Amino acid sequence: MRISIFGYGVTTTPLVSFLNNQGHKLNIYDDKFETISTDGFGNALLPSNAFEPESSDIEILSPGIPPYHQLVQRAQNLISEYDYFDTLLKKEANPPLSIWISGTNGKTTTTEMTTLLLEPYHAQSGGNIGTPLALLYQNKATKIWVLETSSFTLHYTHKAYPRIYALLPVKEDHITWHGSFENYISDKLSPLTIMDNLTHAIIPAQFVNHKIVAQYKGNLITYESSLDLAQKCSIALQDIVFKEPFLLDSVIALSIAKLACGADDIKRLNSFSIGKHRIEEFYDKHNRLWVDDSKGTNVDATIQAIKRYANTHLMLILGGDDKGANLTPLFESMQGADIEIFSIGANEERLATLAKQYGIPLTKCENLTNAMSKIHTKRAPDTKDASKDVVLLSPAAASLDQFSSYKERGELFVSLALKNE
Repeated sequence: MRISIFGYGVTTTPLVSFLNNQGHKLNIYDDKFETISTDGFGNALLPSNAFEPESSDIEILSPGIPPYHQLVQRAQNLISEYDYFDTLLKKEANPPLSIWISGTNGKTTTTEMTTLLLEPYHAQSGGNIGTPLALLYQNKATKIWVLETSSFTLHYTHKAYPRIYALLPVKEDHITWHGSFENYISDKLSPLTIMDNLTHAIIPAQFVNHKIVAQYKGNLITYESSLDLAQKCSIALQDIVFKEPFLLDSVIALSIAKLACGADDIKRLNSFSIGKHRIEEFYDKHNRLWVDDSKGTNVDATIQAIKRYANTHLMLILGGDDKGANLTPLFESMQGADIEIFSIGANEERLATLAKQYGIPLTKCENLTNAMSKIHTKRAPDTKDASKDVVLLSPAAASLDQFSSYKERGELFVSLALKNE
């Protein structure tokens, strides 16, 4: 079989290694390759424009490649990594139980919480985080795969499906990639079109009448809130230590664990530590609260972060590469609140226009260093009620206009917050 790989990065590198170990020599296509060459394993490294459909029997792609890319447009036998390993798992006598978790925000937290709850049952996480699928497949001791699953992967997956699918709330995101919000929703719901009557799906109630949901044959659980889902799945909400938005992540994780193995160890769940750069609170020596939510890269994530500090004076650092997202709901949510914005990044002019329209004070800062300098001036230790302010970095935008990642952006924020400590 002649196998082509589209995109050579973090996602596909373990897959390439796996296939090489199976005796396959691959054609690997990537925009970063300008000339044709060969690596030390005999794989051909080729520019994207060198792909010829007749020279390939199967094409496995990195999920981030958009549908309008020339490789996707020309491919004739395109499959996702999920579909590829599904063909191998179908040959196994006892394939692992597969759990997929998707949604706009909270996928990583919910996946990690679910994996923690199911670790006693030999679960491992994979997909967007954790162990690559190739290594999960080779580790026969892993009995449960908990896969954080992006809309990109779902778009290209047409054969594989999970035993349990959990969908967190879906808000507008990745519209350029998907073409429209409706397409984005359809990709998020797409596993339901092929899941059988032995499966379970946990879905936001807003989609109960969607045409895709109507086709679903398995056990459907819909939810409107953390409380609603907790009641439906008999979960003691008052025993969970997390607050929103992590409370919903917790309830979904517990619901999944109960469906999978009857596991509902809330004490174990409460030992979970929320990941870096997601509503991460810290105090300086003057007892002033700072919040690193650099991972808040879309409108809904920032709205949820703001809700946590509704009764404070909030200094909000906003801006970056918003990829053309509709920012109006964010500004509507801030109307009437005690918020001032310090804008940074590529969409600063858009933010300034909307802030003026909605009557929200905004200071243009251009970049994070300038923003923190202005905030330190306004929030000097001897300033009245300075300890009652909250500074929140929740940009509602990607970081790549000024940083290499949201991680770098968050680390700079923390460093500047604690400067001269």
